[in-house]
Amino acid sequence: MRSSSPLPRMSRRGRVTIAVLVGVFVLFTLLGWGVQAWTDWLWFDEVSYTEVFTGVLVTRLLLFLVIGLGMAVVVGGNLWLAYRLRPRLRPHSVEQATLERYRTVLTPRLGTWIALAAAVIGLFAGLSAQSRWGQWLLFRNGGDFGVKDPEFGVDIGFYVFQLPFWRYLLGVGFTAVVLALIGALAVHYLFGGVRLQGVGDRMSNAARAHLSSLVAVFVLLKALAYVLDRRAMLLEYNEGAKLYGAGYADVNALLPAKEILAYISVVVAIAIIVFSNAWMRNLVWPGISLALLGVSAVAIGGIYPWAVQTFEVKPSAKDKEAPYIQRSIDATRAAFGLGSTETTPYAASNLTPPANLATDTSVVSNVRLLDPQLVSETYTQLQQVRGFYDFGPKLDIDRYGVNGKTSDYVVGVREINYGELTDQQNTWINRHTVYTHGYGLVAAPANQVVCGGQPFFVSGFLGERTQEACSSQTEQIPAKQPRIYYGERMAADDYAIVGQSDPNKKAEFDRPVGEGGGESYTYTGEGGVKIGSFTRRLLYAIKEQESNFLLSEAVNKDSKLLYVRNPRDRVEKVAPFLTLDGDPYPAVVDGRVQWIVDGYTTAATFPYAERVNLQVETTDELTNRGTFQLARENVNYMRNSVKATVDAYDGTVTLYEYDDTDPVLKAWNKAFGGDLVKPKADIPVELNEHFRYPADMFKVQRNLLTKFHVTNPGDFYSAQDFWQVPNVPDAPDSGQKQPPYYLFTQFPGQESPRFQLTSAVTPNGRQNLAALISGSYVDGKPRLEVLELPDQTRISGPVQVHQQMTNNANIRQQLNLLSSNQAQVQYGNLLSLPFADGMLYVEPVYVKSNQQDAYPLLQKVLLSYGDGGSFVALADNINDGIKQLVEQGKKAGPGTSPPPTTGGNPTNPSPSATPTPGGTTPPPGNATPPPAGELAAAADRVQSAITEVRAAQTSGDFERYGRALKALDEALTAFQQAQQAANPGGGAPPSSSATPSAGTGG
Repeated sequence: MRSSSPLPRMSRRGRVTIAVLVGVFVLFTLLGWGVQAWTDWLWFDEVSYTEVFTGVLVTRLLLFLVIGLGMAVVVGGNLWLAYRLRPRLRPHSVEQATLERYRTVLTPRLGTWIALAAAVIGLFAGLSAQSRWGQWLLFRNGGDFGVKDPEFGVDIGFYVFQLPFWRYLLGVGFTAVVLALIGALAVHYLFGGVRLQGVGDRMSNAARAHLSSLVAVFVLLKALAYVLDRRAMLLEYNEGAKLYGAGYADVNALLPAKEILAYISVVVAIAIIVFSNAWMRNLVWPGISLALLGVSAVAIGGIYPWAVQTFEVKPSAKDKEAPYIQRSIDATRAAFGLGSTETTPYAASNLTPPANLATDTSVVSNVRLLDPQLVSETYTQLQQVRGFYDFGPKLDIDRYGVNGKTSDYVVGVREINYGELTDQQNTWINRHTVYTHGYGLVAAPANQVVCGGQPFFVSGFLGERTQEACSSQTEQIPAKQPRIYYGERMAADDYAIVGQSDPNKKAEFDRPVGEGGGESYTYTGEGGVKIGSFTRRLLYAIKEQESNFLLSEAVNKDSKLLYVRNPRDRVEKVAPFLTLDGDPYPAVVDGRVQWIVDGYTTAATFPYAERVNLQVETTDELTNRGTFQLARENVNYMRNSVKATVDAYDGTVTLYEYDDTDPVLKAWNKAFGGDLVKPKADIPVELNEHFRYPADMFKVQRNLLTKFHVTNPGDFYSAQDFWQVPNVPDAPDSGQKQPPYYLFTQFPGQESPRFQLTSAVTPNGRQNLAALISGSYVDGKPRLEVLELPDQTRISGPVQVHQQMTNNANIRQQLNLLSSNQAQVQYGNLLSLPFADGMLYVEPVYVKSNQQDAYPLLQKVLLSYGDGGSFVALADNINDGIKQLVEQGKKAGPGTSPPPTTGGNPTNPSPSATPTPGGTTPPPGNATPPPAGELAAAADRVQSAITEVRAAQTSGDFERYGRALKALDEALTAFQQAQQAANPGGGAPPSSSATPSAGTGG
């Protein structure tokens, strides 16, 4: 009788249908891949970086083939070997009778089934391997750092270039052996080499030899893993010291344990082979050997290091971990370029505005008043002319030399915003062939306003200027080619089709002229992919899924296609190995608008260095507001090695080497032929003048310096001198960090004004000022500088200063007049400026009407000198404010600080006017030594209570607000009692500095 098959048989029609569907799927998949590869080649050919395209593609294909074939051969070979080693005679049993049905189905086409399984496994292994192209290129081309790790004396280059790929290969080996072992076991079981029932041995000699050999190979790979783990320990987190890198217990217990376990693994592998095949030929002793390896791993590699950490390190961790903390400090400072940071003590002891503040030409005259984030709306409203022009949510800061004077300018590019096209304008023809480009780089001096608070525009004009007082009558920053075909507002699908056969036919809208009119233009640049032929048009019709490439008359024989038009995307495509800064900026260089993009080389395997997440470290108030958020990439090495430029007219991408000592960049450059990145000596002088310290690099370095400015391991362990980055001054409860700001100014110790990126930091858990950190370029090299204030300083930090200035009674009244139901007050960058051994704070005040299409106008400037609340002014401009501060200083006398003005209602403070305690203002010059004891403590208590009231108001928590008001009332009562006790005779309080200033944080 014919036995029934265990598997149903498919009809011929069903097999044909499946074959057709699979064929169609494969065809369209291959077609999509082919179109993508072809168009990518054309794009790379346009920008002259085909070596990147071919280099990456060939590397990915080779890894796919080598790793995929290797995995397929190992797994498939072991499956075939297991079949070849099957026993010829199998004992009769119910188990074997059941398996016989499956053997009958599989045996006739067993080679096909094995090949199919191996191919699937190889396919997935190859797909995984091709993504490791970067590791392989660094593995092949990486060199030495010239620095050795402190434990093994191995060059850092091994960890950065070699170790990641070795660990990947080891993982591939483990995967291949495990899959081969599982597959071979299944085949042996299916064909009777391994039995669960019946008399005699449960495993044939051939199956035992095969499977035990695979287990032995796995154990040998484990021995190699222990060897690599010894090196990788220098990258792990040290829980005892709260730093990265091997600590005391790791070096003195875990490190020798790994070495012992490596030897044990080799012995166990040999024992498995010997006991399974050459001697006893059973699995008892191999099993015991594996069990001993597991016990050893737990005891030697787990329990012993834990005991050392618990009983030897923890009781005296500060001393035991000190050498390893020092290693982490040194490695982190080296890996992130902090080693050359110049730290200068700054006493900030002068609390009175000096007379020379009014005559200064290095700091005051360069104070930036325009906030790039706020005035973007102003630029858009005053300079867009047409609704489809846009400057983005944030402008940029750069410096230019005009009329022999260098100063900083707020610059923006007038771009096309396709999202603002009307329904009538937003057709395929208009979107891709008419509205193709923006026009002009618009700039205004950062320290000047005109016409009721407007920027004084000096460049990027579309036509004639009629208001002489509101803008320059000539282009002070002229661009020979002002058209913007490539810009930050371009999305991935914002391609443009340009070029005309008929020289008299100009289809592109160029710029508006007169009332409702406009000039036309035809693109003449070198950029773009030629799509004049039918083949190219068909190719891009498939790519963009748009039939108009074939049907529209707008596409002619001279047409070019401009795509990948965002400058950051272009650089990322040309140099996929770089991490790019989130804030590209435009500059006029040799008459052309160039986008400048900072590129970073990174690594995650620098021994002992702190590991940071780039997205977390670079996120602040400006993230995604005209900037790009970085990916969640964990790194422990970072260099600003590349300055890239993208021509805004023709899209030309140029990569310049900026850090000529970076081994990682040298490896990447070598991987792509050696000429991918131009040497630093080739950077044009005019372009070099526009390079600025990159924002994201500075944020990472600043955040690390909040801890790693401490270089003594004992002090680092105690963490008493750590700093923190303050929150946004005018919205501290938002949790957003204050962004660093660019200034063209001169700090103490600097010979002349510099264009530098600056940030204030406060002590950890407090809000007074701890230091100012600045980054700038000096002679083409990056320089980080820290002005560190004394630990006992009472100089206020940014949040405190803003609260003190805005809660001053006289100033609050003026601010209330500016804000109403029809307008709102907005605060610009709060600038912290060291001057004359004191601190000058400047914060521009903007007013924005609530009417439609209104834009912010600079109306006032807040200024403070000293500790933040003693000398405060609100003026129409910076010069008047400086004069007010100087006059206050003269009245107060040298070395004195007048108390803040009485104001506010303690029982009902408004959300924007936190109450100010205190009595009448004493006469100027009637200052006495600051009190100690109860009065100072009471003043601090009131200050803390005021801060809590303001925070409760902002949070909207009414229960918290009630508790805060009650605490403030109690604090005021205690302060008044302490004040009376300190001054029983009545009159003025003993010290102006004892009277708490509204808004002072803890």
